[in-house]
Amino acid sequence: MAGMSEPPVATSYDGFTPIGPRRAFEGAVEQIADRIRVGDLGKGDRLPSERDLAGQMRISRPTLREAVRVLTKAGVVEVRPGPAGGIFVLTDYVPIEFIRAEQNIRLAEMGADLEARRVLEPSVAKFAARTAIDWDFDRMQETIHAEEALLLKGGALEREDRLLQLDTQFHLRMAHATGNASIVTLMRGLLKRLGIGQDLALRMPAAAEWTIEAHKRTLAAIRARDDSLIDAVVDESLRKMEDAWEEATARKLRRPMGPLEQARTLDITGTES
Repeated sequence: MAGMSEPPVATSYDGFTPIGPRRAFEGAVEQIADRIRVGDLGKGDRLPSERDLAGQMRISRPTLREAVRVLTKAGVVEVRPGPAGGIFVLTDYVPIEFIRAEQNIRLAEMGADLEARRVLEPSVAKFAARTAIDWDFDRMQETIHAEEALLLKGGALEREDRLLQLDTQFHLRMAHATGNASIVTLMRGLLKRLGIGQDLALRMPAAAEWTIEAHKRTLAAIRARDDSLIDAVVDESLRKMEDAWEEATARKLRRPMGPLEQARTLDITGTES
């Protein structure tokens, strides 16, 4: 409506600070809730844009979106679409116990996604090894080169949003190499829901360097069309995120027994259990 003023953007948002090396999802929820609790943010205030807020906290935008979903479900903020939209504070009251419960539910839900990825991704990699053409290999290699260039700039965690984007891109390009659109859709859905897990894994020591090396080994195994090598490198890659999730939640994932686990069982017992 003409003459209607824009809702104010909170002037205290510069109080947001980079989140520590672990559990960025919870840290983002707590920082926003704390700003409201102490009165820096009040009912009707509009938070900075998603890009700016994620940049100040030095977290990925998918991780910030998960934090905002928790706060939205708790009735603390709402996301309004459109040019005058954004993230708005709805209340001065912050139901801490409800927020914590929602965080725990979201992290627990991610366990099922990790288990699903454990079933899906090794098969996708083996399928890609049989169907990929040179163009597919070049596309995966381009992603690795982009990751290496980002790492050379230094401060990989400060560029977490871009690094996570490239990590997702590598796995989707591997799925595209199968030539099966349904597989690509399944992988895209899983990776989207695993944004928190990617963030957890990236914040482990030397995670950026490790991720790039894992992509190199995965690409080499697919090029070699070696199923046993694919099993080994994909298993190692998946365990990084699984271990981070188990440490963050103090829970254990269910892992299907694949070729590697069967081989270990045979080595120990002499018979398959």
